[in-house]
Amino acid sequence: MEEQNGSQYDSSNRAFLQAFLARSTLTFDEAKPILAAIFTAHDRRKVLPKDITEADFTKYISAANDAISSFDLEIRSTEHQTSRKRIYALINSTDDPITQLATSYTADEISYVKRVLDAMFETNNTHRKEIMAVSSTEAVRLAKAPTDSSRETQHGSATQGSNGQSLTMVQAEKTLKNLVIEGWFELSVKGYYSLSPRALMELRGWLHDTYNEDEGEEDERIVKIRSCYACKEIITVGQRCPNMACACRLHDICTEKFFRIQKSAVCVLCKTDWTNNKNFVGERVITSIAAQGKKRNGVGAKKNRAVAMEATEGEENPDGVDLEN
Repeated sequence: MEEQNGSQYDSSNRAFLQAFLARSTLTFDEAKPILAAIFTAHDRRKVLPKDITEADFTKYISAANDAISSFDLEIRSTEHQTSRKRIYALINSTDDPITQLATSYTADEISYVKRVLDAMFETNNTHRKEIMAVSSTEAVRLAKAPTDSSRETQHGSATQGSNGQSLTMVQAEKTLKNLVIEGWFELSVKGYYSLSPRALMELRGWLHDTYNEDEGEEDERIVKIRSCYACKEIITVGQRCPNMACACRLHDICTEKFFRIQKSAVCVLCKTDWTNNKNFVGERVITSIAAQGKKRNGVGAKKNRAVAMEATEGEENPDGVDLEN
């Protein structure tokens, strides 16, 4: 093969590409031991993971992209919405990504996946609550297919393929587990499923086409899939402008740098103060409300106990009689 980035595409490049293909995603830290082992075998000298540089990694990613471009494949990257880690994933640049699942999942399982996506981006994505995630309980409950003949999105267009036959709860749990293992879904510590960085890259076009409405007057269009104003990537975890009518959204990891460049923590679109913003995007819409409710209940319970103790103080001996004597 022709030289790639100044070096011949050789067995080390092929070994790296094979290692990448065996994984759903890859980070630089995960790539270090892989490249170290490849370099050790190729150069016949011991290379440690700490010796691998980002330049080495970038060079092999670029060479791999050149090698797979003719197959309509591409390695893309994005920052994780919460950890800041840059995630690299192998993306099919032409085919409908949903149909790609057919190689691993049955038609009924794919219909189930679409029902989960509908729950994320329709049911749990309203003007007031942009959750874009489903709880474990809700996800399993969606194993049962809807009884109506057509499943429609909120703006009236049918979500093709979301009917299918029902799955058992065990089948649904297995499908969800596999989707997490294969890097399509993420499961949070609080038990919410959401799309992974790989899925957001792979499904970007499909999500826009399925859940956004591009026709009609701008102020009447239905927009379910939004992008971070700073990095322009899809946002499913982050913050929304305190002004609920404003379209500005920002990833948590983007806010600090964005406002530092602006030199003020105000919305770039409507100029609303963004300081101590508690208007979230993602599962925190639910978990933060639940936490506040528990806090209020805890304070209320303590207050009620204190009031009760004060009210009953001395009632056991209203006449002030010395009961010990």
